Amino acid sequence: MKKVRTAAYCRVSTQYEEQESSLEIQIAYFTERINSDPQMKLVDVYAEKASALSMRNRPEFNRMIRDCRKGKIDLILTKSISRFGRNTLETLKTARELYELGVKVEFEKEKINNYNKEVRTAMEIYAAFAQQESQSMSENIKMGIRRKMRQGGICLNCTRFLGYTKDPDGRLVIVEDEAKVVRKIFELYLNGFGVRKIKKHLEENGIKTVTGKNEWSTSTIDRILSNEKYVGDVLMQKSFTENFLTGKRKKNNGELDMYFIENDHEPIISREVFEQVQIKKGKK
Repeated sequence: MKKVRTAAYCRVSTQYEEQESSLEIQIAYFTERINSDPQMKLVDVYAEKASALSMRNRPEFNRMIRDCRKGKIDLILTKSISRFGRNTLETLKTARELYELGVKVEFEKEKINNYNKEVRTAMEIYAAFAQQESQSMSENIKMGIRRKMRQGGICLNCTRFLGYTKDPDGRLVIVEDEAKVVRKIFELYLNGFGVRKIKKHLEENGIKTVTGKNEWSTSTIDRILSNEKYVGDVLMQKSFTENFLTGKRKKNNGELDMYFIENDHEPIISREVFEQVQIKKGKK
């Protein structure tokens, strides 16, 4: 008979030092239980001292889930639901994923598992509520952003925007070292360099991207050459999130209103140079 590949998850809270012995007891108990059962094969004991509120801060728990996704585990044993996690939504979401992976989770204290009909029903209800809540939150956020756009407020992410950052008031301000690179890209293009040749020039001269990478993307260079923000203008909502579940963005081809603000901030490129580039690119 094929043995059930079994793991145990043991956890104690970071708040109570006296629970150190409890962790050792849990490890010893589950190790003995699995090894003494002829139908089980011990895969590993995942044990840690960590808060149960967020799964992101539990490295052993996450390692166990990764092993489940790799198909290494058939059954997980744990002392109780509270040991597994105190965030109800995260716990049910994880239990549901494991069920779909074919991994059974047994909660010893409650004498239930993620294959119980009642537990599966609870997982589906919470999943439905979570989806509805996410959709509602997504719509509320988008409504707020669009309201701000209509009122002339700027909604920009400057973490990967070559040439600019934001001041404490949220206004775009020039980062001069990066602005020199932007000007060089426009200059090279007007001197007959295509985007591939510009890419080669930047890389050969050790000029890094806005994220610090040595290799440039031709599509990034092409977008820089078409970005109206470099002449001080802003066109908002050029793209939008089509599906809140996947987060996939789509180019706005008229599905939603766009908002244009002229002379919003200090330009890096003159309008004359920008217009020449657009004409050369065939956009004028």
